[in-house]
Amino acid sequence: MNSATVLVVDDEPQIRRVMRTTLSSNGYAVIEAHSGEDALEMLRQERPDLVLLDVNMPGMGGLEACREIRKNSDIAIIMLTVRNTEHDKVLALDAGADDYVVKPFSIEELLARIRAALRRTSSGEPVPAYRSNDLEIDFERRKVTVQGRAVRLTPKEFELLRHLVANQGKPLEHRRLLQAVWGPDYGDETEYLRVFINQLRKKIETDPAHPKYIHTDPWVGYRFEPTTATPAKIKKK
Repeated sequence: MNSATVLVVDDEPQIRRVMRTTLSSNGYAVIEAHSGEDALEMLRQERPDLVLLDVNMPGMGGLEACREIRKNSDIAIIMLTVRNTEHDKVLALDAGADDYVVKPFSIEELLARIRAALRRTSSGEPVPAYRSNDLEIDFERRKVTVQGRAVRLTPKEFELLRHLVANQGKPLEHRRLLQAVWGPDYGDETEYLRVFINQLRKKIETDPAHPKYIHTDPWVGYRFEPTTATPAKIKKK
């Protein structure tokens, strides 16, 4: 059974009831909000592990609420919507969502997406800390510093960076990255990687348009290229 707490945000009471019944029967604790504004207030009072956030709500919609949540939190967020175009998916991911589920969906699919969003990559060998002149990554403490300034990454951003650095210098295929970070049920969601790589570049690269760390290997995937720290010069006496 699960011990995670899920915040369900939807303006439809019937949908919230169905979600509560389904998630509770699968071991999740459930709290509810009926709007984006209500969700933000709930997050100030409670400490859920994941937010199921409907896109289309009156007042503050799901995308705006997601952006507001991301300003102060790295909580896992799954967007729920009836829209299924790649543009809509990119909008949701760009707003800060970890995943995107299209209505109507099966309970099995939703539960799998929740497990993936809550998933943390901890198996395998520990990854040594990475240090260069302008970038420091402490994987054990989950801390990233760029030019001496602490940078907050969402859990998925951090796990994606972790996997890239663990295989630094090697091009990693899209499918391999998706399955390593999101789980074995993923593999074709290349738009996820495009958005998350773009977010990582904005956060760790001094010039995101001309990245020196995270490179694109066309038609293959992505690669983390390490740079060595410049040794301190010894002053002559």
